[in-house]
Amino acid sequence: MGAVWENPAAAAVPGKYRWCLNMAVQYKRILLKVSGEALSGEKGTGFDEATIASICAGIKAAYDLGAQIGIVVGGGNFWRGVKNGEGKMARSRADHMGMLATVMNCLAVSDVMEQKGIPVRVQTAVEMPAFAEHYTWERAIAHLEEGKVVLFGAGSGCPYFSTDTAAVLRAAEIGADAILLAKNIDGVYSADPHIDPSAVKYDAITYDEVLAKHLAVMDLTATSLAMENDIPVVVFALADPQNIVRAVMGEAVGTVVTK
Repeated sequence: MGAVWENPAAAAVPGKYRWCLNMAVQYKRILLKVSGEALSGEKGTGFDEATIASICAGIKAAYDLGAQIGIVVGGGNFWRGVKNGEGKMARSRADHMGMLATVMNCLAVSDVMEQKGIPVRVQTAVEMPAFAEHYTWERAIAHLEEGKVVLFGAGSGCPYFSTDTAAVLRAAEIGADAILLAKNIDGVYSADPHIDPSAVKYDAITYDEVLAKHLAVMDLTATSLAMENDIPVVVFALADPQNIVRAVMGEAVGTVVTK
């Protein structure tokens, strides 16, 4: 076990903000990307409270190990700008609606985490002071170092950019050791395993290979940004939220994408 770090606020609430920086934790500051659809469980839309609670339990387990955690949540359980707005409204407006959906998801997740005793801050890329702080990288890092989990809402704040790209952008800004990409599949495959039974799963792969083989990890913009900033991406299945802990510990879970 490493040294115990303590938030100054812990003096008022003994033990509440203390945890061990476990030297066995491979990724000490992470950016976790969770799709909006993941929050809906089997329902497919909206929220599934049991699913959110299970995901937050996995996050808490990683938090209790000492990991500093930033989270980007998608909005697809309510609205996907490209899919839902295509041909019906201006793309920018459709994407703005998607940003609002991510904020609703951040608020829902933050509430459940607070119920589990995790200090949380929600920051948004566009100003909405009644609901959240306006994002700045300096303030986000300060919150992480104080022992808070930070949820980043409203994507990048710009239309035409996915929440995957927003996740990589925030990871680069906060100096994350890795991006944990929680998906509905247990890693990166040579083809869609639901369609091609001969598809091969990769334990490790490079960004160059992902781009050359057109593999479905993240969109091109997000992949290129992660590669340029040399940020590892761990792709794993969220079906078992304890995979978040395994990924933080550097265990063999899913696929690791590196430069």
